Amino acid sequence: MHRLKYMQLVDYIMSQIEQNELAINDRLPSLNQLTADLRISKETALKGLQYLSEKGIIESEYRKGYYVKSLKLHQTYRVCLILDKMNVLRDRVYQAFLETIKDEAEVDVFFHHHNFKVFEKLVEENLNNYTHFVVITYFKENPVEVLNKIPPHKRLIIDRHENGLHGEYTSIYQDHKSDIVDSLTTLLPQLKKYKHLTLVAPLEAFHAKELIEGFEAFAKEYKKPYSIIHAPDDTTVKKGDAYITFSRYDQDDVDIIKIAREKNWKLGKDIGLISYNDTAVKEVLEDGITVISTDFHKMGEEAAKAILNREPIQLRDPATVIIRKSL
Repeated sequence: MHRLKYMQLVDYIMSQIEQNELAINDRLPSLNQLTADLRISKETALKGLQYLSEKGIIESEYRKGYYVKSLKLHQTYRVCLILDKMNVLRDRVYQAFLETIKDEAEVDVFFHHHNFKVFEKLVEENLNNYTHFVVITYFKENPVEVLNKIPPHKRLIIDRHENGLHGEYTSIYQDHKSDIVDSLTTLLPQLKKYKHLTLVAPLEAFHAKELIEGFEAFAKEYKKPYSIIHAPDDTTVKKGDAYITFSRYDQDDVDIIKIAREKNWKLGKDIGLISYNDTAVKEVLEDGITVISTDFHKMGEEAAKAILNREPIQLRDPATVIIRKSL
C-alpha cells in the first residue's frame, strides 16, 4: 500500500518522542529545517504537522512554532465535544459516547451555553487540533457558516438538524415537529377524555416553533380544541383540559401540579399532563408523569459508532411515549 508522503514527517516526530529526543513542551525543529532534513515540500510538512495536531501530539503557538503536547502516540481519534449545557439529558449523551468510543479516543468537552461567539471561537481556534467535532447547536443565530468551516468528515451534528451544510457528514437529530404529531397520535385513546389541549410553549425555547407547528397540525387533523400559552397560571389551567409542557427546567410541570393541588384536582382524572424528556423524578412525581422522550443514550452511542466505523450517517432519533398516571 502506498504510504502518504506526510506520514514521513509524522513517523520522524513520533520516533523522536519514543526515543526521548523530544519531551513534553519541547519545541519542534522549524518548518524549513524539517523540509530540508526530510527532503519534503512545505505543503507535505504542513500536512504532517496538521495530522499530529489533530491527534493532540503537538500544538502550535502563534509566531513561535510547534511544541510537543502529549506522549500518547497510539490513540486513533481526538474528539472535540461541544455541548450547549450540562444537565441530566446531556450527561446521557456524554456517558453513552464515552462508553462506546472507550479507549479509541481522547475526548475534550466544551460548553457554549447558547452563546454564538463562544461557539464560533471554540470551532475556529481548534480546527486543526481534533480529528472530529461532535456538536450540539441551538442558537438564535444561524450556525451554518461556522459549521461549514469544519471539514465534513470531521463534523458530527447531534440533537438538532441543521440545513445548508456541505458534504457528507453525520447528523443524529430530533424531528420535533414529527415527534409531537406521532406522540400525540399514539396518545389519542388517553386524550379522548379531555375537552381541550394546551401546549405550554416558553418564548425562549429554541425548538418552540417546530413543536407549535406539529401541535397545531395534530389538533387540526383530529379536530381537537386547542390553545397555546407561554406559562401556566390560575387563569390558563382549567379542569378537564390536558397540558403538554417542554420548559427547560420543568418549571411549568411544577406550576401545573401546584395549581392542581390547590384546587384538589387529580392528575390523570381532572386534568392531564404530558411532559417532554423523561427523568427519574418524573417517574415517581405524582405517581408518574406521562412523557415524550428522545433516547439521548442512543444519540451519544450512534455518534461514537459513526466515528469508529468511519461512516457518515443521517439518523433521526425518534421520540417515544411513556404513559403514566398523569394522563
